[in-house]
Amino acid sequence: MSAAKIKKGDAVIVRSGKDKGRSGTVLQVMPKEGKVLVSGVNVMTRHRKASQTNPQGGIERREAPMAISKIGIAVDGKPSRVRFETGKDGAKVRVAVKSGEKIDG
Repeated sequence: MSAAKIKKGDAVIVRSGKDKGRSGTVLQVMPKEGKVLVSGVNVMTRHRKASQTNPQGGIERREAPMAISKIGIAVDGKPSRVRFETGKDGAKVRVAVKSGEKIDG
């Protein structure tokens, strides 16, 4: 991937899969794997046995990485793709494809 269409802290909506329609903020982007971590989305459970570090044990819930292609930037409550345009100062600016609205800048 060249430039980051999705960045940490972006509000996103899931476009496909078991969590379709759910929204959250991006916690981490993994560009080499083409994956992202979104808060409250794609939550996996793991049953942990009691250990010295975790004497209680129990069920651990946490977000699992999901494909970047499954999410879209939230614009007016709907997911949108992202494209790049050059701004007035010559810098790259992220723009929502659906509305033409600038995402940053």
